[in-house]
Amino acid sequence: MAEAIKTKYRVGGMDCAACASKIETAVSRIPGVTEVGASFTAGTMNVVHDAVPFAAIQKAVKSLGYTVAADGATPPATNAIPDDHADHDSGDSHLDIGDGPWWKTRKAMLTLACGVALVMAYLIGRVVPEIGHWAFLAALLVGLVPVGRRAVAGALAGTPFSIETLMTIAAIGAVIIGATEEAATVVLLFLVGELLEGVAAGRARASIKSLADLVPKTALLVEGDQTREVPAVSLALNAIIMVRPGDRIAADGDIVEGQSAIDESPVTGESVPKTKQVGDQVFAGTINTDSVLNIRVTATATDNTIARVVRLVEEAQESKAPTARFIDKFSTYYTPGVLVVGALVAIVPPLLFGQSWSEWVYKGLAILLIGCPCALVISTPAAIAAALSAGARRGLLLKGGAVLESLRSITMVALDKTGTLTEGKPQVTDIVGIGRPEGKVLSLAAALETGSSHPLALAVLARAKVDKVPVPPAAAAKAIAGKGVSGKVGGEEVFLASPSAAAERARITPELQATIDGFNDAGKTVSVLVVGTEIAGILAIRDEPRDDALAGIQALKAAGVTVVMLTGDNERTAKAIGSKLGIDVRAGLLPEDKQRIVRELQAHGKVVAKVGDGINDAPALAAADIGIAMGGGTDVALETADAAVLHGRVLDIAGMIDLSKATMGNIWQNIAVSLGLKVIFLLTTIIGVTGLWPAILADTGATVLVTLNAMRLLAWRTKAQ
Repeated sequence: MAEAIKTKYRVGGMDCAACASKIETAVSRIPGVTEVGASFTAGTMNVVHDAVPFAAIQKAVKSLGYTVAADGATPPATNAIPDDHADHDSGDSHLDIGDGPWWKTRKAMLTLACGVALVMAYLIGRVVPEIGHWAFLAALLVGLVPVGRRAVAGALAGTPFSIETLMTIAAIGAVIIGATEEAATVVLLFLVGELLEGVAAGRARASIKSLADLVPKTALLVEGDQTREVPAVSLALNAIIMVRPGDRIAADGDIVEGQSAIDESPVTGESVPKTKQVGDQVFAGTINTDSVLNIRVTATATDNTIARVVRLVEEAQESKAPTARFIDKFSTYYTPGVLVVGALVAIVPPLLFGQSWSEWVYKGLAILLIGCPCALVISTPAAIAAALSAGARRGLLLKGGAVLESLRSITMVALDKTGTLTEGKPQVTDIVGIGRPEGKVLSLAAALETGSSHPLALAVLARAKVDKVPVPPAAAAKAIAGKGVSGKVGGEEVFLASPSAAAERARITPELQATIDGFNDAGKTVSVLVVGTEIAGILAIRDEPRDDALAGIQALKAAGVTVVMLTGDNERTAKAIGSKLGIDVRAGLLPEDKQRIVRELQAHGKVVAKVGDGINDAPALAAADIGIAMGGGTDVALETADAAVLHGRVLDIAGMIDLSKATMGNIWQNIAVSLGLKVIFLLTTIIGVTGLWPAILADTGATVLVTLNAMRLLAWRTKAQ
């Protein structure tokens, strides 16, 4: 048996969930296709099939009035017909609003033509009343013929109960009972509503496209003493690029020369530039503000931070949230139900109670229009698409609507320590001078550590740079295994070592030992500086909590979430950090221990989010209800997790939960608006207050309101931002 193939396509013209549903139904009926998933928000379709030719898929999609191209290609532009697939473009096709200005699309042209025809019919009716009916009928046909063709195509492809079907039946019925003017108005309002849906869908897609556009198209490649401009997509790993002040950085990389303030606001939303220097990481799409930098490329164009964000968000938009799946299922019964109710309203009163046929048929037709499910069906995916886009622009990646919905239910967050609650880089926290100034102690220690790549050495050198102390040269510097490093600085024999090794060369007083013990109890590593045979000072080093760690934990607690630290680090260090942050600690854990504890918490009724950044966190990330990878983490952690905090802020974990709550609140508002307006107009139609065009206006209005409400989420920001 041939192995199933998964192919991704770009589909032009999907404006709402109903469009995606029709395409899924049509393509799923092709022999050899086993699974189809279309996303109107991403404008994509994934097909699992057994070597089905593209022509068969193209034919099924095109018959519904949409365009399709393999992923990596672009669906035909608004008014262009590609050379190799000239028959893509059909007279009444939906075309992707995102492919060009909305006013140039065929949908806009059709709406304009229908509007002009309706105005002309009105004028003709005023001047030559006897042919006014025929003028309105002609205006109706301008808009109804394309809609009717789509209704027939949808029915033949397996979707008989579509919005186009309801519209066609209502319009034809209105003509039969003599309401031609209203029928023409209704069709125009329907086309306007579709156009607005397209604009909104285009906005959702544009928010992700704008993220991809942050990365410049070219880069300055350094080759020896020369630089030349090359396409950014051609940059290879380890290539060196030059970035001038004011330029956007073209690739993820590490600074190898220069120091500058980097404006990361286009990617993170943070307003204050960060100072970066040699060895620091920079991201594609950020802006170099101060001076020239040389950067070594660490990720290709297809795998840089922005590309990964776009890819993950598109994948997330393609997966349906539980609420969206429920509404999709509900709408499959809802639309036929509307047809039945409309028919009963039209037939029962005249047939059983002797009421006027024209009056009740009119009301039945109005109910068909009121029942259009567009606003209801779009209520969830529009909100989720906007939320996923807003989160991505602020460094919060969520792999699907299901994850976004579930986050609001989290009751327990289990955090790793190193690299998650802390920076993952040891820092010199305390310097104690004994007979010498603190600056001199740091200067001598830095002299010995120059050239070393040991984390503790890097911490000493970093502190010396921050404090701007001189670093004299050291002669005959050498590492002494298990003890420390020694050498001559300014003619003096200097030794930087552990307390036990230092005690072999110099006397540690009880007072000094008490100080060392105090630092150790606080989870700090102590290095003792010995000059000659005398102790000159001590340095305490610890991987400190992130700047926002305490605020992040407090935000989680304020949201009613319990926090615990799960770490493989030693208990003394872990408890010192935990005490500083005010959280419970489980220390000395292996990867399987973290996974076991997560499952124990779940067994006690907790909904657990596990946050980590390393390979050792992967089992627990997979076991948790929601796994969250911390920024800068390993690829394994990012792949295993359900979500990722790209920029390493602990506050962003609470931000994710807040985004989930905001999104679900938005969805329920949308559902209330769409159903509430339907109920109101259903009642007013039955009692004779409203008719056909107010009914479709209500549906169009509800769709616009729901979409605009969902788009508000694009402006969402974390509380920290």
